[in-house]
Amino acid sequence: MGVSFIFTAILVYCATMSSPATTEPVDDKRALLDFLDSVSHSWKLNWDNTTSACGSWTGITCSGDNSSVVAVRLPGVGLKGVIPSNTLSRLSHLQILSLRSNDLTGSFPADLLQLPDLIGLHLQRNGFHGPLPSNLSLWKNLTVLNLSENEFNGSIPSSLVNLTHLTVLNLANNSLSGDVPDINIPSLQFLDLSNNNLTGVLPRSLSRFPSSSFSGNNLSTPASSPPPSLSPSPSPQHSSKFSETAVLGIIIGSCVVAFVSIALLLIVTNRKIDDDGEILTAAKKEKPVKKTKMTPDGNSKLVFFEGSNLAFDLEDLLRASAEVLGKGTFGTTYKAALEDATIVAVKRLKEVVVGRKEFEQQMETAGSIKHENVATLRAYYYSKDEKLVVYDYYNQGSASSLLHARRGGDRVPLDWETRLRIATGAARGIACIHTQSGGKLVHGNVKASNIFLNSKHFGCVSDLGLATVMSPVAAPGTRSAGYRAPEVTDTRKATQASDVYSFGVVLLELLTGKSPVAGEEAVHLVRWVHSVVREEWTGEVFDVELLRYPNIEEEMVAMLQIGMACVARMDAQRPKIEDVVRLLEDIRGRSSTQSAGTRSPASTPAPTPPLTQIGSPSHRD
Repeated sequence: MGVSFIFTAILVYCATMSSPATTEPVDDKRALLDFLDSVSHSWKLNWDNTTSACGSWTGITCSGDNSSVVAVRLPGVGLKGVIPSNTLSRLSHLQILSLRSNDLTGSFPADLLQLPDLIGLHLQRNGFHGPLPSNLSLWKNLTVLNLSENEFNGSIPSSLVNLTHLTVLNLANNSLSGDVPDINIPSLQFLDLSNNNLTGVLPRSLSRFPSSSFSGNNLSTPASSPPPSLSPSPSPQHSSKFSETAVLGIIIGSCVVAFVSIALLLIVTNRKIDDDGEILTAAKKEKPVKKTKMTPDGNSKLVFFEGSNLAFDLEDLLRASAEVLGKGTFGTTYKAALEDATIVAVKRLKEVVVGRKEFEQQMETAGSIKHENVATLRAYYYSKDEKLVVYDYYNQGSASSLLHARRGGDRVPLDWETRLRIATGAARGIACIHTQSGGKLVHGNVKASNIFLNSKHFGCVSDLGLATVMSPVAAPGTRSAGYRAPEVTDTRKATQASDVYSFGVVLLELLTGKSPVAGEEAVHLVRWVHSVVREEWTGEVFDVELLRYPNIEEEMVAMLQIGMACVARMDAQRPKIEDVVRLLEDIRGRSSTQSAGTRSPASTPAPTPPLTQIGSPSHRD
């Protein structure tokens, strides 16, 4: 009986573990719907009781097990009126609440103090008024509090000092009055109390912040304490004249203060901290994106694609911590980290030659493609001055950076397995693209820097949809020219056959470890590979970093054959991309069956032709 019980328990456990997770935060979902029903909004949100709040609702982020809502981000969606009580406060595990840039009014929503896990509260640029709560001590984990650009009045609560994890406090542009409390919090990195009605003496503990943090008020700085005497004074009477030593000390001290002030000014000038507490790191010599004021119902807004659960606007991107990832043919790409730790890749386009309608049509086509080997286009922005596209960010980098960055020294080489996965995944992505729009869609800019590693470590093609909206493809002499098919160099018009040629160059790049245009030497990769193979020195073609891996010669030669076929000079001689996918997928199968001495009945790959055939005239560039 004991054995039977144990067996039954095991079956129940296995059934439980194997069943798909269907967890849904029912109570949190109801609270959000109650909130939305009580507040008018200009934008239509895709919140619906029949859909998953964690999987598709705009602006909602759930915990890892989908048991609770941990973030609500609805910036600039046209929310109007008073936040109803007993709605958002029911999200007991909420960590981030961002309702900035709306038209919310009323007094401070005091029941938000019931959220013990809150770490970020962003209510700036609304119409809240009245005093702030006197007791903020319940927010033990709060790190960012931004209430700027409202109509709050009254005094600054002294209970702020109990928020020991606070790093950002922004109360600027309100009507706060009275003295500034001694907010001596060691973790506080950014403070802005500017443009209020504050009076009195500024606490000495806050003197570490720049004067701009307190401008627009009637505050006085604490008086400096007198310098200590260099020697005991024989008389309590004060001398009416300074000694030479004192004068010298004053001069030296003034110089030191001036030097430190200049240094701080330079630091502040080069490091700006935004309203949400993010440090903006500007790239050297890189012009900043023009800050366009966004309105929910205006023409200048980010356009998101169906199915996206991201919720941010252009102002979020402008305030995000930005890092330049690279400058390419179509523009500069940035890594943008948003306030909820979401990271996206933003490309700032240059030389867009089409109008709004054609641009939007092309973006809609690109955004409709959902494939694991095509980088998802999440959103785009079009205005007279700026054109932006937003993609998923891939933290493992591009194939180009993995191949060429920091060669030598302690570099970890890109192994053969990864190179084969990059090639196979990218080919699948291009094949998917070529089936769209009735089989007429073209990528137009296939190169190693536009191929990234997805979560499964396969290649993923990015920059789709940009070739047709930009100025004609790169002229000879640029880095991209090494990927261009001969006919594209002449006609400046990309085709599916030219995509195959460009992908063939990527294959040769993966095999050789060489860039298509190798710096100052300007070595044409295709011609170089042809010359080496023609002289029957094929072993010299392969990257020296691949020589450490045993038993891959057959696979490398097979990929070399595919690459050489793709870069045939005449476009009619190049294979279709779907055939390239099949050939690449057969490489590993071919290698394993040959090494085992057997052949799979489901696949009968052709034997490897002699190396001299690889460099035959029909494939020469």
